[in-house]
Amino acid sequence: MTRGTAADAQPRRLTSRGIATRARIVGAAADLMYVRGVNATTLDDVRAASGTSKSQLYQHFADKDQLVRAVVSLRAGQVLEREQGYLERLRSFRGLLRWRDALVQRNALQNGAYGCALGSMASELSDQDDEARATLAETFAEWTGLIAAGLRRMQTSGALSESADPGKLAVGLMAALQGGYLLAETQHDITPMETALDMALDHIRSFLTK
Repeated sequence: MTRGTAADAQPRRLTSRGIATRARIVGAAADLMYVRGVNATTLDDVRAASGTSKSQLYQHFADKDQLVRAVVSLRAGQVLEREQGYLERLRSFRGLLRWRDALVQRNALQNGAYGCALGSMASELSDQDDEARATLAETFAEWTGLIAAGLRRMQTSGALSESADPGKLAVGLMAALQGGYLLAETQHDITPMETALDMALDHIRSFLTK
């Protein structure tokens, strides 16, 4: 990946204009990497999409690795904010179904073409960048934890059997979701995503008490 100078990598205080420029660069990079992939997106692509010069880009990012990590952080924050909205108040199986429907409907807007923003980056970066991989792993763990916490609330209310293991059920549901995203992406069809989620939810349903 293209490298900047050591001076470019030094932290500095940003003006409001600098903050806006940095956000524009990261946002453009995130959009491009979601559609094209991380490795197929060049810094020149990002400069063109964000309307910035080479000097502006290197004022904020010493190299592509730094930019990719910023994109990972942006996507992680966006996904967790969205999922917190659905899952932090989860207390019923009906709530899980609403969560499932929202994910499927969102992915249906593009016929499943690009998959999960986090999952797609994880498949490219896990063997390339330990820092990015660690951020992605932490984000998936937090996302899975939100599901597990909702299942525990269902268990506390008596809606979910005491024999259920919320942690394991949450991991299974997350695995079904990510596998469904991948299959939908390769087929440009959300049906595999629906099937994977529904089978995982049917397993959780088997632990319902009411």
